[in-house]
Amino acid sequence: MSVLIQFAMFPTDKGESVSPYVGRLWDVIKASGFPYQTNSMSTAVETETVEEALGVVADCYNALKPDCNRVYTTFTMDVRQDHSNCMENKVKSALNHTSNP
Repeated sequence: MSVLIQFAMFPTDKGESVSPYVGRLWDVIKASGFPYQTNSMSTAVETETVEEALGVVADCYNALKPDCNRVYTTFTMDVRQDHSNCMENKVKSALNHTSNP
């Protein structure tokens, strides 16, 4: 089974630049041990269960909770019961169908 969760999370009460808080979240995600990919707008994490995926999001929120009064979060999730390693394989598959990889 593959559960891909893509999410963005940041405090809204810490001014214009929130990179120190986002960096804190990346530490939590890395420590989870799950495969992940990050970019300037969000992070994708792949787990084997929905509970694990939501647990990563909860752990991230808990890392901000002590000193952030307002936290904004968005996420999308793709669950495939008959596949694994979807984060890597989805990109490879798409690249196979482009003339400019």
